Amino acid sequence: MRNLKKLAALVTAAVLSLSISIPAFAAVEDTGFADVDTGAWYAEEAVWCRDNGVMNGTGAATFSPDRTMTRGMLATVLYRAAGSPEVSGAPDFSDVPEASAYADGVAWAAARGVVTGYGDGRFGLNDPVTRQQIAAILWRYDGSEAVEDDADFTDASAISGYAVQAVNWAAANGIIAGRSDGSFDPAGYATRAQVAVILYRYLNDQAPEAPEESTPAEDTARVLVAYFSATGNTEHIAEYLQSILDADLYEIVPEVPYTSADLDYTNSSSRSQVEGRDPDARPAISGSVEDLEAYDVIFLGYPIWNGQSPKIISTFLESYDFDGKTIVPFCTSGSSGIGSSARNVEGLTSGATWLDGQRFAGTASREAVAQWVGTLGLELDTAA
Repeated sequence: MRNLKKLAALVTAAVLSLSISIPAFAAVEDTGFADVDTGAWYAEEAVWCRDNGVMNGTGAATFSPDRTMTRGMLATVLYRAAGSPEVSGAPDFSDVPEASAYADGVAWAAARGVVTGYGDGRFGLNDPVTRQQIAAILWRYDGSEAVEDDADFTDASAISGYAVQAVNWAAANGIIAGRSDGSFDPAGYATRAQVAVILYRYLNDQAPEAPEESTPAEDTARVLVAYFSATGNTEHIAEYLQSILDADLYEIVPEVPYTSADLDYTNSSSRSQVEGRDPDARPAISGSVEDLEAYDVIFLGYPIWNGQSPKIISTFLESYDFDGKTIVPFCTSGSSGIGSSARNVEGLTSGATWLDGQRFAGTASREAVAQWVGTLGLELDTAA
């Protein structure tokens, strides 16, 4: 029980925070997963979780790192971390077959009131687990302690009733950190890669200590990594840059999130396609950068949509004064290069200096990102 409580704190602190800061690990020689590159930021952790029976792959040679963590997966991971205690009886949910690989984990979690069903007889086995659900799961495990103070999140009204006390409890105990814009993002998801890192750190007793605050030297440029990531690929590269450059991180979050249907490039009527054809499209952004004037260099990241940057990047660039600043674009895509995607928005930033950008695959390694940074010729302190 003691170990599971420690795991609960780490899961909430890391998954519910703005981002996960990943330290550099020695690259593994062979992950055994076709979809986990040896230089990936989560490679060692994914291999360790598999080898120790905590978190299996999704196939004989696949880990599915970018796949969202489901309710069934999370229940099973917590069950395994608790030592896989003996379970009596099958789970009493219509959508959890007794033969399911998740049956014991769901039955264990449900029997302890840690994870409940939907009230209609279903557990939601394959549904993505949301940030507010994770908070509620851990709050129930801890004993459902009531707290006096309400969490000060800008989107508090969007938190479901069942999770309000859980979010308040987690915030009051210093476990939750909201998004950079002050929101909680109750419907946000966590990926399998992120959870693998959390489990590795916990079970190896390597939870990182909070870094001491420091003041940048006067002759060191302040760097901001600003990025928009619809599927998580650009976020990975942005997190590498944050750690390499000791930079601040800002996620460009749309007021109206993009759904999988919105991103369907084969449908000319999908949101991304319609916005891409409209030169005046400017999707609204939730939140803003605090004191952009303080930054000298801005690394700007985005996915490639139809050969160009998403129109929300135009919204971002038109929202601030970039006079005298250096902008370094980077993008992610399956095959398309950065092309003219940066040149076509340079005109939105009067007085800014734009450097040549770089395209990365979503599975690019930290080393590859660090090597690119080294070619830029910028006077920056790096931790590559």
